[in-house]
Amino acid sequence: MDLHISGKKALVLGASRGLGAAITAALAAEGVQVFAAARTADTIPPTEKIIPVAVDLSDASSVVALIAMLNAQGGVDILINNSGGPKAGPVLGQSSEAWLGAFQAMAMSIFSITDAMLPGMIARKWGRIITIGSSGVVQPIANLALSNGVRAAVAGWSKTLASEVARHGITVNMVLPGRIATDRVAELDGLKAEKTGTSIEAVQEASRNEIPTGRYGTPDEFAAVAVFLASSQASYVTGSSVRVDGGMIRGL
Repeated sequence: MDLHISGKKALVLGASRGLGAAITAALAAEGVQVFAAARTADTIPPTEKIIPVAVDLSDASSVVALIAMLNAQGGVDILINNSGGPKAGPVLGQSSEAWLGAFQAMAMSIFSITDAMLPGMIARKWGRIITIGSSGVVQPIANLALSNGVRAAVAGWSKTLASEVARHGITVNMVLPGRIATDRVAELDGLKAEKTGTSIEAVQEASRNEIPTGRYGTPDEFAAVAVFLASSQASYVTGSSVRVDGGMIRGL
């Protein structure tokens, strides 16, 4: 299927590994020019379609510099808001600094970048804003208080923005990963194994048993959904939160 996005420009945040790297590769394969942004941009191999860009979403000045660079390039048509997850931990005992830091890195930074890219999208009457969330938006995940709280705020922002910009040909959606085989999920599995005194293999087996498909998803499977939402064919999908979780979340 031709997704009709060849020649478009995209920004992918968190592009050095995991979901961001997979989305970057999938967009580039569709002929999209991708600004692949990450703190460790030097680890991203540049290609004809992939331009590595350094940014630290926890640093407001770094975000301002990224916005200035993108504006100098005429903005982007497709924005993939993908921020790393914060440290695991319960709600009890979280400091104000921890909450503020998580909000800056996971919410305020993408709010600012999105706001800066919207005027160009509005002028072109076309745009795709896709934010990578978490299944914790639907069903809070134990011991991930910072992520659950901040990503829920981002979900409210995304839904509100979708209604405001739809008339300009801009769609705004979220994609919610379940257990996708990334370094981040492996890290969380390791922390759970350490906390419970079991092996990481036992933790992973227990997780697989809770997923109807019986396995973790792959980054490429997740990226395929995100790239479809970035396509012209998805022009009537907006304000949605699409789960890519193998059926793990049982709620409606």
